[in-house]
Amino acid sequence: MICEELYNQPCLQNILESADEVKIEGYLGDKMLSCLQKRVLAQKLEPLIAPFVSRNEGPYGFRCEYWGKWFTSLCLGYKNRRDPAIREKMDEAVQALIETQGVDGYIGTYQDAERLGTWDVWGRKYVLLGLIAYYDYTSESYALDAACRQLDCLIGELKEKKISLADTGWVDWKGLPPTSILEPTMLLYERSGNAAYLEFAEAIIESWETPSTFLPKGLSLISDALKGVPVRDIGAPKAYEMMSCYEGLCDMYRISGNRRFLEPVISVAESIIDTELMVSGSGSNQEMWCRGRSIQTNLIEQPVETCVTVTWIKLCYKLLCLTKDPKWADQIEIALYNALLSAMTPGGEWWSYYSPLVGERVPSACQQADAGLSCCVASGPRALLLTPQWAVMQDDQSVYVNLYSQGRASVSLDQGQVTLEQKTLYPKEGNVVITIGMDLPLEFGLNLRIPKWSEQTKLLVNGEAIEVSPGSYARIDREWRDGDQIEIDFDFRGRVVHAGPEKNHSAILRGPILLALDNRLVVPEAKAVRVESEDGFIELEPDKEKPDEVYMAFKAQFKVLPTHVFDHHHVTLTLCDFTSAGNAWSDDNLYRVWLPQPLLLTDAFVTGVWKIMYHEATIRPEIPSSSSLGGASPAINDWDKSNSKK
Repeated sequence: MICEELYNQPCLQNILESADEVKIEGYLGDKMLSCLQKRVLAQKLEPLIAPFVSRNEGPYGFRCEYWGKWFTSLCLGYKNRRDPAIREKMDEAVQALIETQGVDGYIGTYQDAERLGTWDVWGRKYVLLGLIAYYDYTSESYALDAACRQLDCLIGELKEKKISLADTGWVDWKGLPPTSILEPTMLLYERSGNAAYLEFAEAIIESWETPSTFLPKGLSLISDALKGVPVRDIGAPKAYEMMSCYEGLCDMYRISGNRRFLEPVISVAESIIDTELMVSGSGSNQEMWCRGRSIQTNLIEQPVETCVTVTWIKLCYKLLCLTKDPKWADQIEIALYNALLSAMTPGGEWWSYYSPLVGERVPSACQQADAGLSCCVASGPRALLLTPQWAVMQDDQSVYVNLYSQGRASVSLDQGQVTLEQKTLYPKEGNVVITIGMDLPLEFGLNLRIPKWSEQTKLLVNGEAIEVSPGSYARIDREWRDGDQIEIDFDFRGRVVHAGPEKNHSAILRGPILLALDNRLVVPEAKAVRVESEDGFIELEPDKEKPDEVYMAFKAQFKVLPTHVFDHHHVTLTLCDFTSAGNAWSDDNLYRVWLPQPLLLTDAFVTGVWKIMYHEATIRPEIPSSSSLGGASPAINDWDKSNSKK
């Protein structure tokens, strides 16, 4: 039994925690604020609660997940800002949900005869995650009681019917989604101390390695991961749901300290990096693992599901907390600034379902008209509003700076209170100045993330140079005094990377930002060009005449293919950040990331991509009107109003 080995292990020490208070301003702060105001706070509650009242989900629906996804985003917004208007909306949402709880403890959207089928347990998971988040941020015990009753109901049903959780759910996904309830199960065990929840968690893990109704070998999420099997070939390759299972395994390790639960997660995450991640920092096709690294230069039907990006960020966050390895923060940063932010509309009110590397930005269609949402629109804010949690972190003796952004953080160490204020235009520019604030001198370790892509980084502490290595933390142990200043200059040279069957496609990055051609900035013409780089780098000059709707743009020299032997010349093309590329969200605003070598500029942009992504639709999806999204959102506090535009 797992239980015997688990209790022989000491509790894990020095887990990283988020700083007491983190305020993110500038570009990223504006994006977070727009998302919170125009998507999360603007969401109408009634359409999310209605399926729980009527228990009318239908045979293939998953409205059951919407409340929990939205509500956990709402809780993150509250944790970040502690605004009374947000708390009021949280109270209303929880009370409305708990009113639907049955006498047996069930909170769900399925009729009794349909329970345990299709997406029922998946929806129960999101209910649990929402109730647990509410309890954590408010200490209201009635929410914890409701969550326990919900889980007790599920455990009782499975025992009564004498079936394994891995034998439930939609047949196509082989028991993968329901067993992802491991995560809230362990969170409830941690908060309640109920041994039955630990026993249930152990049974879930054992079911992965046991033959099931769907799979003769079971999902093999642990054994195949430890063997180094690529994620595309493990169990059911549904990307988002698979990572959700490994999130639960992270909590099993965090609570038990038993490394056997961590090793398969690290192995799987490294497999995702090696085989699945595209240059934008995320992956998937048609919501599944697809060996995306090797096919990313192709025109892919339904690439980079936003739910996959969100869950990859969340999984990396947990690994960062557990391992203190900055490579997971590197992964979060790339995904955040590229795959995630590019999926959100410029106003923050809506999200895309897919994020192609060539074509156009297409708003997500509403999957259920009565709910007015899709899984990805509900998911996107969960990763964006998570950002303050990993931006600045701590353990008992040290502070870890993972995110560079205009803003400030307050940290409570055993030795005393410390504030860190950042002044920077990062990620537009690579210079960061951090000023330390405190009442009395304190001795502690400060760990500054040096991204792996920053090969030439300069770090000064009060003017004194400190040696650093890319892909690590620069640790500085000293007695710090009020007003001490750290200056970092990151390597923001343009980097050229290659992909394709013969590395015959090139892409350009600058710092954490992926660049792209946009047809508002590059006019198609009868020229064939090549990326010309020296030692993998390319000169980039800021374009001071860029349109206002483009966050950053750079001019680069491309070599024009000669028409005869003496014809050697160059052309200047402008590239913009991936999030700005195509941000008119129309079918005539086109962009591309991977540049064939050579690239014929008349064929640079691909039209009609929305018809490939939504091939059964007759009308291109549109961003819903503000009235259908819920109208005006509650006012938020003065800090947001006075600082969000800095």
